[in-house]
Amino acid sequence: MFGRLNGKSLAIASAVLFLVACGGKDEEKKAQTSVESKKNSISYNLGTDPRTIDPQLNTAVDGSIVASNIFEGLFMEGDDGKLVPAAAESVEVSPDGKVYTFKLKENGKWSDGKPVKAQDFVYSWKRGLTPDTGMEYAYMLFYLKNGEKFYNGEVTEEEIGVKAIDDKTLEVTLENATPYFLSLTSLPSYFPLREDVVKDNPAWAIDAKTYIGNGPFKIKSWSPKENILLVPNENYWGKNDVKLDELRFDIIVDDKTYLNAFKAGEVDIIDAPPASEIPSLLASGEGKIYPYLGTYFYVVNVSGNNSNPEVVKFLGNPKVRKALALGLNKKLIVEEVTKAGQLPARSFVPEGIVATDGNDFTKNSAYLPGEGDVELAKKLMAEAGYTTPESIPKLTFTFNTGDGHAMVAQAVQDMWKKNLGVDVDLKNEEWAVFQTTRNNKNYDIARHGWIADYNDPMNFLDLWVTGGGNNVSGYSNPEYDNLIKEAQKENDPEKRTALLHKAENILMDDMPIIPLYYYTSVVAANPKVKGWVKSPLGGYHFKKAYVEN
Repeated sequence: MFGRLNGKSLAIASAVLFLVACGGKDEEKKAQTSVESKKNSISYNLGTDPRTIDPQLNTAVDGSIVASNIFEGLFMEGDDGKLVPAAAESVEVSPDGKVYTFKLKENGKWSDGKPVKAQDFVYSWKRGLTPDTGMEYAYMLFYLKNGEKFYNGEVTEEEIGVKAIDDKTLEVTLENATPYFLSLTSLPSYFPLREDVVKDNPAWAIDAKTYIGNGPFKIKSWSPKENILLVPNENYWGKNDVKLDELRFDIIVDDKTYLNAFKAGEVDIIDAPPASEIPSLLASGEGKIYPYLGTYFYVVNVSGNNSNPEVVKFLGNPKVRKALALGLNKKLIVEEVTKAGQLPARSFVPEGIVATDGNDFTKNSAYLPGEGDVELAKKLMAEAGYTTPESIPKLTFTFNTGDGHAMVAQAVQDMWKKNLGVDVDLKNEEWAVFQTTRNNKNYDIARHGWIADYNDPMNFLDLWVTGGGNNVSGYSNPEYDNLIKEAQKENDPEKRTALLHKAENILMDDMPIIPLYYYTSVVAANPKVKGWVKSPLGGYHFKKAYVEN
């Protein structure tokens, strides 16, 4: 078994320990100066300090970007978006699609020079499946034979479907044939970890000396609310591809501030600039719209975990939740507020997600009209027993700090008041605090967004199974759960797609979530910075990045 790790306490302690490990702010200023003095260094604005950069405890894009440039899994996303071997040299798959035999690269090494072994993957995956680890993404490892049973205490860890045949051979047995399993091996949940580094050290991921990875970079320092500084991993198997001297992740939360830093040449790459500036950035060529497989949505607390029983009753009614969704003109929001080419969401699964049958999963999805339907929304409210503004309890909408989120929230607040008579107070919180609030279900309605980890509708729909690690709504529907389980076992592409559509039908009828729009990503970049990759799955890869002279 594995030692207990608490993600929340790690996040709180991170600022202190990284400063101690790296020598404090004076050295950080020197480090930043050294970045600016080197020609082959670039900076990307990460936005916020990650709550954690432990690959298995992180659930946010910011932490994933950091971890994915320091670690790598068996496979990774290549420059063209297709999967290529990373820590693995090759893989063989059994005829029934359930057994994968990976050969690891002979020259694969950790940043401290020790060899990467098959046992490192075994330890990591079993750690993730150990409930005391507190991994919210643990369900991503349930694809392993007996993974879910071990998590539930029904079998021993020796029965989990992963074993090291020798130091360089990893055998993985799955519960069911999973067409996208190689994609899963590229995710932080599946990254290797060293038992001698992690097991007895709860602070391993917040100390630069022990944050040991197997990817192209290693961490040099982390100055909270300023930057995270990476340098090349000289022991990386692909070190000849790494051209940068240093890579800096800046921590600038305010969008106007980081836009000004970009225009002043202090930051090389930013995304999500102020909505008012997007048209001019696109017109000048400084900005570009990238595809981004995700949905921006609001999540409704249906867990009953609310001190106000009137709010619990109100939000516990699916007709109310559907009325709230239909009371929004999302077309107006994307055209007049966000202004980045987003599309109004007509489903939870976004456009661009490919079904097992090869078609766009959303091709025939039309759950929500882009301009809303206020008359139907009012009818549903009346059917639920709320016929006057006085009968409706005041709600609180919680969101993380950011002008973009605030502008959308204000638009939604106005629409709900005008169209349905629903009063909403707005409450913003700093990112790490907000994640805790949402995870603990201490909210009425909260901002949310989900970016695909892999291109399959399952990655969106399995979020909402009863008790799921990322089910922050508290939603539970046994019929929905059964459809997801059936789809996970189904090998016939058409039958599997049909099961997933049935599941989304239930989700969009129960409406524990209110989809607003499908994401796009507006990125402004220094034209001299080349070789970096922006993934439609949300990641940034700097392995081959360089500065053109």
